Amino acid sequence: MSIPNKAISSTSPTGPCVGFAQHLSPGRRIPTLVIFPGRWRRRWGGVVCQSPAMDGCRADHGGAVETMETRTFPAVPTVGLATENLRGLVAKLKSEKPAFSSGIIRLQLPIQRHIKAIDWLCSQPLLLPRIFFSGRSRAIDSDPLPAVSSNAHHRLASVAGVGSAVVFCRHHQFSNSDWASIKRLLSKKCPLIRAYGGIRFDSRANISPEWEPFGSFYFMVPQVEFDEFEDDSILAATVAWDHACSWTWENAVESLQSTIEQVSSDYVNVQRDLPQISILSHNHVPTKTFWDHAINRALQVIDQCDSDLTKVVLARSTRIVTSVDVDPITWVACLQKEGKNSYQFCVQPSNAPAFIGNTAVCDAVVVEPHKSVRKLPRIQHLYAQLAGRLRTKDDEFEILSTLHPTPAVCGFPTEEARDLIAETELFDRGMYAGPVGWFGGEESEFAVGIRSALVETGLGALVYAGTGIVKGSNPSLEWDELELKISQVTRSLKLELA
Repeated sequence: MSIPNKAISSTSPTGPCVGFAQHLSPGRRIPTLVIFPGRWRRRWGGVVCQSPAMDGCRADHGGAVETMETRTFPAVPTVGLATENLRGLVAKLKSEKPAFSSGIIRLQLPIQRHIKAIDWLCSQPLLLPRIFFSGRSRAIDSDPLPAVSSNAHHRLASVAGVGSAVVFCRHHQFSNSDWASIKRLLSKKCPLIRAYGGIRFDSRANISPEWEPFGSFYFMVPQVEFDEFEDDSILAATVAWDHACSWTWENAVESLQSTIEQVSSDYVNVQRDLPQISILSHNHVPTKTFWDHAINRALQVIDQCDSDLTKVVLARSTRIVTSVDVDPITWVACLQKEGKNSYQFCVQPSNAPAFIGNTAVCDAVVVEPHKSVRKLPRIQHLYAQLAGRLRTKDDEFEILSTLHPTPAVCGFPTEEARDLIAETELFDRGMYAGPVGWFGGEESEFAVGIRSALVETGLGALVYAGTGIVKGSNPSLEWDELELKISQVTRSLKLELA
C-alpha cells in the first residue's frame, strides 16, 4: 500500500484466573464508567498496564469536534524503528498545544513489510484495554456496489489496538445520542480513526459480574494501533481531547505517552499449532435436564393457537477449566488459522476478561436475496445477501438498531422471542449474539458475536452457543447441535476432555 510521505490534515493480564460467576445480579446497577487514575491495576494476581482515557459519552452532541487530522510520516522498514519514531512524535506533542478545545489527531507510520496484526498484539501482553478485528476476505471485483471508499483497494486485513484514546461505555441501551457521541469524532477524511467494540444482546437484562466492564455497549478508539494490509503495515497513535468531557490536551498527551512507552518495539509469531490441552472440568448452564424442559416449554408456546411465535433461539453457556493457561490472543490466532469465511474478533476492556469469537460472514453483498450455503469446518449455514444505500449518516444507527437482534440469534417475532429468552435462560448472554465491529467516518462494519467465548489468561473460560427452536424440534438433537457449535471454538485450540 502506497502512503504519501507527508502530513495529510483536515479540519472539520497475565496471571492465572478463576472461572467466572454465572449468577445474575437482581436489581443491581453498575456505575457509568470508571476512569482509572493510575497506570497500574491488579487483576486476578496479574499486573496490567493501563492509562486513563477520555469518556466520550460525556460530550455535547451539538456537532463534530473542532479539528480532526491524520498525519502520515515517512515509511520505515521495521516495527522497531516505527515504534521508536512514534515515541518521539508523541513526545513532541507536549509542545504543540492546539488552539482548539476539542479534537482528535492520528499519527501514523507506514512499515514497508507485511506483519500480522495478531502477532503484534501478542507482543503487548500487559496493555489493556485491547481490541482485535480481522478483515473480511473478499475480492474487490466481486463487490456488486461501487466502493464508497477511495481507498477500497487498501482494505485492512486485520487491526489490533491497545490503550484507549476515547472510551464509550454505559449501562443503558445504546441510543442515537450515544451514536452521536461516537460520530462526532469520525470523518471521511480520517477513515482509519475508528471506534471498535460491541453491544449487548439484551440491554434490558441485568448485567452479571463477568460482563460488568462491558456495560450495555463498549467502544474504544485505540491509543496505539497496528493496521495489517495485504502488502505492508501501519503503526499509529491517536490523541483525543475535549474540554466538554473534562479531558484536556495535556491529559490526553500524558496518557498516550504513558501507553506508548509500554508498547513493545518487537513482535513475535504467534504459535498456532499447539499441543492438546486438557479440559479438567466443564459445567453447562443450563444442564441437559433443564435444557429439555426449556425446549419443551418453548414448543408449547409455539404450538399455542394464540401465539405468534414461530422460532426462538435458546443458548447455553459452558464454563471450561483447562490444565494450562489459555491466552485469549493465542486462542484468536488459532481460530484465525481455520477461520476461512469467518470473522475473528477480540474485545477486552480494562480490568476485564476478553470477549473473543469466530463468527461466519458473507464475502460480498448483492441485491438478489438468493440463499446459498456457507460451509465452515464441522458446520454449515444458509445465508442470503442483501444490499442498499444509506440516505443519511444517521441511517447507520437506524440499520444497526433495526437488524439487532436478528431472527438467527433471537427468533421471530423478535419481541416475543426475546421475552421468552429472558424468562428461560439462566445466564447472562452479555455480548454473545450481539453486534461486534466498528464505526468509521467512511464506512462501518459489524458481525454477530456468535461462536464466541469470554476468556482470561488463566484456567477459566465461558463458551457460548445457541440453536433455533421451531415446531418439531427435538431437545436431544438441539443439544447435540450445541456441542457441535461449541467445538468450532474449543477444537481450534485442541481442547479435549481429560
